[in-house]
Amino acid sequence: MSFAKKLFSAIRPTAMNKDGYPAYIRSAEEQYAQTLLTNTFGNTFYADQHELLTEAEQLHREMAQSNALFMAKALVYARNEGYMRLQPLFGLAILSAYRPDLFAKVFHKVVKIPSDLTDFLTILKGMGRGEGGRAVKRQVNRFLAGVSEYWAIKYNGRGRGYSLGDAIATAHPKPADMKQQALFRYLRGQEANLSLLPQVEALEQLKRASTEDEKLHWIETGKLPHEVVTGAVKPSKAIWGALIDQMPTFALLRHLSTLEKSGVLEDRYNLDTVIARLTDTRALQKAKILPFRFAKAFRQVQHPALRDALRDAVEYTFSNLPDLEDRTAIFLDISGSMNGEYLQIGSVFALALYKKTEGNSLFWLFDTDVEDARPSRRDSILSQAERIVARGGTDTGAPVRKLLAERRKVDQIVIITDEQQNSGSPFYEALVKYRAKVNPNVKAFIIDIAPYRNAMVPPQDRNTFYVYGWSDTVLNYIAQTAKGYGSMVERIDAIELDAEK
Repeated sequence: MSFAKKLFSAIRPTAMNKDGYPAYIRSAEEQYAQTLLTNTFGNTFYADQHELLTEAEQLHREMAQSNALFMAKALVYARNEGYMRLQPLFGLAILSAYRPDLFAKVFHKVVKIPSDLTDFLTILKGMGRGEGGRAVKRQVNRFLAGVSEYWAIKYNGRGRGYSLGDAIATAHPKPADMKQQALFRYLRGQEANLSLLPQVEALEQLKRASTEDEKLHWIETGKLPHEVVTGAVKPSKAIWGALIDQMPTFALLRHLSTLEKSGVLEDRYNLDTVIARLTDTRALQKAKILPFRFAKAFRQVQHPALRDALRDAVEYTFSNLPDLEDRTAIFLDISGSMNGEYLQIGSVFALALYKKTEGNSLFWLFDTDVEDARPSRRDSILSQAERIVARGGTDTGAPVRKLLAERRKVDQIVIITDEQQNSGSPFYEALVKYRAKVNPNVKAFIIDIAPYRNAMVPPQDRNTFYVYGWSDTVLNYIAQTAKGYGSMVERIDAIELDAEK
């Protein structure tokens, strides 16, 4: 019996994917990491919000009962390395009911800003948990003790669901001094001494201002955040211009199309300021912006200089990642179910990865057919990604079969996909044959960018690594694992939790 036949016949599919094709069930920990790092609760090609929410809650509860320590570590990883918010907050709310001790250790690493807190409390209320109990109240009190005046005006959000004022009314924190007492009263909508709160006073004056000059004065005097200003008044061209300097990098990126349409970037100074901000490498690194956000903005703006700045920004985002030294085959799924955000993410990742191989790789696109993407190391990632479009069905085995037919020896295969095969032969079957006939030591990395739970490769395969998520840390993980690091689950397991603060 051949090696391929012996190995493949011993491991049979154990599930079906969303299209009814054979698939495998990987460990509960892998499924949990996948949910945390890819499930944004948005509708997908194969599942709507309700189905994703139901599956996520089931996974959170299963993990809380079977491996709560891993769950706590995974929540921290997803919030800080994967840049995800709602899923970690949802998991944190469930963890608080099962393991208050672990909840207390990770609360401050998952709830980082006031909008995290208000969303967390909204989730608790939606689950019928009320105030969440003593353990929750203790952590909420500790968080509220650090609320600043800036946070108060930026995040209170009265009238838009749970607010900081609601949190104060729920937890009843004791103010440390007169200023904090005034701040808490203001947040609860009560009469407060605003002379102790100059930034709050500037916001209230802005709401009453009748002329543009008055508005600009109070924006500058109070150093008011852009979202506070746009919530209080309708921004004019001059007001948008005043907000450019103080907008965080991510906010600037999200409002780029609005700034262009408002005409504020017709002023050369404003345009140069925005370009300088978008191409500030330190600011980009600090902002931790998901790479596909640049692709989305790139599609929305028209100004050539802005598009060039976005091209540069993406290159800078990936510039600090380690190079991949071994020969790599990169396969990008362009099937119909990848259309939209998934393909934007996948295209940016694939091209960034190609550039990090210094040309020592091949980059193929596949649906039911396979074609060379003809990538360039000189052309920008965004320009090349824009030309990649979705089409057809999904045959995940096709690119590996082509690799085998051409007897191309590679050291690692990276496939970016939602794993929903609906035609042809399976990826794993082709991979086993490739290992038997060309390179038995080839490593496979499956970048799964969708929240569907079934997998293409069985957990027994120790040379295949699943990678979940959309941040630039995904590519960093591949580069490190190629040199001998462990799986993503092992990386999460290695996180050390601090004692309760």
